Amino acid sequence: MGKNKQTGKKPPAGAAGRVSKARNEVRNNPFEVKINKQKFTVLGRKTKHDVGLPGVSRSKAIKKRKDTLLREYQQRGKSNVFSDKRFGEYDTKLTPEEKMMKRFSMERQKVTDKKTMYNLNEEEELTHYGQSLAALEQMNDAVDSDSDTEERGALSAELTAAHFGGGGLLRRKAAAEQQDEEPEKPKTRKELIEEMIAKSKIEKRERQSQKEKALELTEKLDSDWKAIQGLLSHKTPKSEKVEPEKPKPDDYDMMVRQLVFDIKAKPSDKMKSEEEIAKEEQERLQKLEAERLRRMNGENVKSKKKPKHLSADDLMDGFILDKDDRLMLSYKDGKMNLPESEEIELKTGGNDEDAAAVVHEDSNDAEEGSDAGDDEDNEDAEGSDEEEESNASDNHSDLDSNGDSEEDEVLAKVTKKSKKTIKKQPKEDSSQLPFTFDVPESYEDFESLLNEKPTEQQVIILERIQKCNHPSLAQGNKAKLEKLFGFLLDYIMKLAAQETPDLRTVDKMIIPLYNLCQMFPEAAADCVREALQDIARIVNEAVESKGRAAYPALHVLLHFKITGMLFPTSDFWHPVVTPAFTVMSQLLTKCPVASLEDVAAGLFLGCVFLEFVSLSKRFIPELINFLLGILHLATPRKASVDYVVVPPFKLHGKSSELLLIDSTEDSASWVKKNLPLTAINGLDTEDKTEINHFKLTCISLSLDLIKRCVDNYGTLPSFREIFSPIEKIIREHLPRNMYPETIQDLCKKILENIEKRSKKPYSPLAFEKQMPVPLKMFIPKVMPVLEFGKKQGCNKVERERKRLIHKHKREFKGAVREIRRDNQFLAREKLSETMQRDAERKRKTKELYNSLAMQEGEWKALKKRKRKGK
Repeated sequence: MGKNKQTGKKPPAGAAGRVSKARNEVRNNPFEVKINKQKFTVLGRKTKHDVGLPGVSRSKAIKKRKDTLLREYQQRGKSNVFSDKRFGEYDTKLTPEEKMMKRFSMERQKVTDKKTMYNLNEEEELTHYGQSLAALEQMNDAVDSDSDTEERGALSAELTAAHFGGGGLLRRKAAAEQQDEEPEKPKTRKELIEEMIAKSKIEKRERQSQKEKALELTEKLDSDWKAIQGLLSHKTPKSEKVEPEKPKPDDYDMMVRQLVFDIKAKPSDKMKSEEEIAKEEQERLQKLEAERLRRMNGENVKSKKKPKHLSADDLMDGFILDKDDRLMLSYKDGKMNLPESEEIELKTGGNDEDAAAVVHEDSNDAEEGSDAGDDEDNEDAEGSDEEEESNASDNHSDLDSNGDSEEDEVLAKVTKKSKKTIKKQPKEDSSQLPFTFDVPESYEDFESLLNEKPTEQQVIILERIQKCNHPSLAQGNKAKLEKLFGFLLDYIMKLAAQETPDLRTVDKMIIPLYNLCQMFPEAAADCVREALQDIARIVNEAVESKGRAAYPALHVLLHFKITGMLFPTSDFWHPVVTPAFTVMSQLLTKCPVASLEDVAAGLFLGCVFLEFVSLSKRFIPELINFLLGILHLATPRKASVDYVVVPPFKLHGKSSELLLIDSTEDSASWVKKNLPLTAINGLDTEDKTEINHFKLTCISLSLDLIKRCVDNYGTLPSFREIFSPIEKIIREHLPRNMYPETIQDLCKKILENIEKRSKKPYSPLAFEKQMPVPLKMFIPKVMPVLEFGKKQGCNKVERERKRLIHKHKREFKGAVREIRRDNQFLAREKLSETMQRDAERKRKTKELYNSLAMQEGEWKALKKRKRKGK
């Protein structure tokens, strides 16, 4: 019996007996048994009401933790734990005999697998040239028929004597024969060769004769077989057999066969990012620019093309001299007289490569003179010829378009051109564009870069600026290109503000402007919004000072057209398009129509309005009022009318009959055409006929806009009220008889559409004034019975959700409780280990002190005895 851990004292003699006795009494006492009563039993429900002694469940839990958690804690950090991995060691279902048999079979299987790992399959028979290797190893090859002899398989005496000694009898017989015969002379080489040839001829003749005999026997056998073939069972010959018709393939079979021959998908190249494409384009343009500068400076670059291989037997058959190309040398005015087809040859100096390059220059320059829009095609050709740079350092890739295969065709075309086209070539070469450009720092630099250049070259310059200064190539390129958008927009406005607006160039410039807008939408939106703010400020200042404002010029109105091209117009609200809507509405309501130029400007805004709302179908009352006023200007003046005109139009005034036609002859000669935009800046003619034609064009355009409005707003509830004034003007007041037939037909279509859309076969949806009285229902109303003690929910899903939440909380609490008890158990074990180590350390220290004290006492006693002995 050991000491108590806490007091360190031994228990009294009868203490252990008393403790065990008390435990037995508690265990046998029925009043100490804990019973958790259950009110009623439910089949299939798990109960938690245990019956037993207090502390029994806790002791079970502690025992389970000692078996699992304590063992893991004690074995922490140990890697030399023995684990029995024998088959079936922990499987209680297997008997020991079954375990031993399975282990034995697995061991044998391992050995067999190692031995037969590189063995071939025994069931397959290996062959070599159609013969079995097993048969070849037996060395039972048949002797060739040509080498067969009568003594097949027998050994000659000479061979036996040479290899096996031959025996004594053979030796004596051979010696006797040698004595009887005279010694023969050795044969010469020639004799041996002749003898070998004779033997080969004899053998060949014998083989041929045997072959002929075998052929004769075969023919005889075939003839005999034909004679007796009729006696055997009769079979229909193949020529007389009738093959059954094969069924025609159905649609499914045909589709399957087609799918077999379909082209399979091939792997494509990797998709390049925008940064990689921009970098490659910049490198291509830089390389082409370096080649152009090298040619411009006249630097001689030796071609690295390897000469074609010519064999020693080449007769140069490809060289044909068709005619005598020699020319009579003559001069006129100090210049050499040459025919048109020879000027190019003189220019190239007889070099084939230079001639091809010059021919391409002439062809490209001629195309630039006739149609400058082909520059983009030339750039594509430049890109396609970069692959040939490995063979030649300067192969004129910016001039070569289709390769060497088309040089003859181009040469034939160039030789037919006139001298005028060839003489213009130096001037066109001097205006050749570089391939790399920097972004201009100011508007003056941008304008000087594009001035005095054709439209196509200006577009090319803008494209190359974007490619060479892509935002992904350098850090400051983004800010430069954002400035470029403002420069380009100002340049477009300047072109439109000229006396004769260059609308063709403006149209071409929209594409690079759109590309810049897609790259930098925020900067583009800010730039366009500032321009719209300036327009609105000018209009407001004019209205505040004069009470009215004039329609702006063409270059100002183009801002609205460009806005619709650059930004989406169908959005409910847009930071650029919505202000544009506001400014355009303000122009139509604040600017009075006093001249034909104002009519053209207002119709231009109406067209832009309808383009903006082509997708959203948004209703614009300002446009309807403006078109009503335009039709009022085309009606004769009356004292009173049955419709209302909205400002800025007036019923009576100087411009109340601005679009009235006073000549039927002019209307008869009128031809429908588009309204010229240059008329917004002013009409250049005073001819009455042309003015009447312009008025008819404005009336036709306004009617077209009305027709489009009727189609767009035909589904509005108040359609009749909106278009009733327009219907009255067209039906009663507009002088349709004086208009051409096209305008009259257009008026009829508008009236028919208005009448058709005004008839509503249905009434609009509306709420009833009073709720209908429901009928009495005789179905019993089922009310849910609330059960006490259960959690109620609004429906089954809610109850299930609450049940899961409650279950999750209960499980979570149980898990936290178990983790807490595990931690407490480990803490107790750690504390007991610490106390054991401390007690052991104290015991050892005490023993050391005791041994040292004994040694010290013995030492002192020894010294005392020594002193006494002295």
